[in-house]
Amino acid sequence: MSNLTEDAVREQLKKVADPALDKDIVTLRQLKSVAVKGDAVTVGVELITPAYPQSMRDGLTERITHALRDIGAGAVKVDYTAKVASRPAPGDKARLPGVKNIIAVAAGKGGVGKSTVATNLAIALRKHGASVGILDADVFGPSIPQMLGPPQVAAGTATGQRIVPAVHHGLKVISIGFFVEKDKAVVWRGPMVHRLLQQFLEDVDWGELDYLVCDLPPGTGDVQLSLSQLIPITGAVMVTTPQEVALIDVVKGIQMFGNVAIPIFGIVENMSYYTCPACGHHDDIFSHGGGKRLAEEQGIDFLGELPIDAKVRFGGDAGVPVIVAAPDSEHAHRFMDIASKVAVKAAQKTLAEGRRSPGLTVIR
Repeated sequence: MSNLTEDAVREQLKKVADPALDKDIVTLRQLKSVAVKGDAVTVGVELITPAYPQSMRDGLTERITHALRDIGAGAVKVDYTAKVASRPAPGDKARLPGVKNIIAVAAGKGGVGKSTVATNLAIALRKHGASVGILDADVFGPSIPQMLGPPQVAAGTATGQRIVPAVHHGLKVISIGFFVEKDKAVVWRGPMVHRLLQQFLEDVDWGELDYLVCDLPPGTGDVQLSLSQLIPITGAVMVTTPQEVALIDVVKGIQMFGNVAIPIFGIVENMSYYTCPACGHHDDIFSHGGGKRLAEEQGIDFLGELPIDAKVRFGGDAGVPVIVAAPDSEHAHRFMDIASKVAVKAAQKTLAEGRRSPGLTVIR
């Protein structure tokens, strides 16, 4: 006859830490339920994001199983749910009360595939099960409408004159590209850009979102500074190509985000190499490994490399991102992996800030 009790199980699970964090699942209130029937135990665990990596989930299951078998459990079952961690925004930046995390996607210079990464990253988070939006903050060169294709729901206005975002591939999306003619240039000074961004934040009905991905313009200009003043950006993803001329500008971008106290979640190296589909020949057209080397030098994470592939270019031009058009492709799997890493980084930051701030309630 087993002497296992729910209290004994809960006590034992205080020894089990989430592989993504440095605290046990009981202290973090991730343990949601315990059921004991003889020597069979079923526990319910709430993960910190629906994009939680499968390798970490397998590791957590193994830790729970081993811990409970040490106190006499036989069959162990772990039922997982997920809820994205969030925290209240400071009063002067509380413009998006329903948005839990804001992820900026940035690049030191243009032409490195930043918007491609932002688009596929957002869709990857959506495919993981999160609610996601995209703010196209590249006012002078909006690419997101082209990359996402025709909307399932067009942007417009609702009762009270609030702007309703467009819906593309399950994402809520806002871009100045929806409101100006395609071939017309936006010729504005900085204060006008700031007011537009403020309107996109305050007057758009974003609703409840786990992640809002912001596609920033290249460089270190007005848009970056305005957004850092207007909203609590959770972290930034830097996109680069491997060659030295691109990496120089990435360093400037990293410094800029440091100056406004926005953490860098990591670097993505795009156009990392090319493999000929006919003969398999491998060619480092733009060099290779520069992004990873820079990440090591700067002491930040390297999130992954993306090879050159015509399917990616075609998907962007046709309005069907590669992760939608070819979900089983190498690129799609890489974007799903990058999205998992970014989501975990966001949760780690949110939970760490909750622990550092006395009296701060972390909403989970």
